[in-house]
Amino acid sequence: MMMKMKYICTVLLTVAVAVGLLSFKNDSSDMKKVYDFTALSNKGKEVNFADYKGKVLLIVNTASKCGFTPQYDGLEALYQKYKDQGLVVIGFPCDQFGHQEPGTDEQIEEFCRLNHGVTFPLMSKIEVNGENAHPIYNWLKSQAGFAGFNPEHNLTKILDEMFSKADPDYASKPDIKWNFTKFLISREGDVVCRFEPTTEPQDMEKSIEKELAK
Repeated sequence: MMMKMKYICTVLLTVAVAVGLLSFKNDSSDMKKVYDFTALSNKGKEVNFADYKGKVLLIVNTASKCGFTPQYDGLEALYQKYKDQGLVVIGFPCDQFGHQEPGTDEQIEEFCRLNHGVTFPLMSKIEVNGENAHPIYNWLKSQAGFAGFNPEHNLTKILDEMFSKADPDYASKPDIKWNFTKFLISREGDVVCRFEPTTEPQDMEKSIEKELAK
């Protein structure tokens, strides 16, 4: 009887250890970096984010017919100012918010080039929320939740009222709220911080400079 109990305990201990190791392995596999992802450029070419190792990235979901669209100018200014130090701004056009990015990849690129002088990389149009959200955005959201709207921005009250009406608990959820949400990525491929649409590009300079200095 004692031998049987000892055997059962040994089996249970072995199973517990195995489960623990398996869980640890799964947790480790979930701890990705931006370098683990690929995406299509607006030319239809697969871009491996591992090619950006050692760079500081600013990833933004963009739109051409939005109240925040003028931020393209500020994003391009940041890119021009800091690209030689290692900054890469990457735009992901998205049409999930107010149908404000209805064009094709070619039309989006032409709009950005002609109206805002954009030279930083633009990707193919994607979704950032929901079942069809691009994997890189699922990862970004898992790394940095909603950061809160800038209380001094003139659109904050409008956005807060709109989201609160649809979901009083919206601020606790990590989904992308609107166009021009920005994620700053370190040279090591980790998310440093998230900036909501009400944060203007120039207000991110100190955070960008801090990462570039590392």
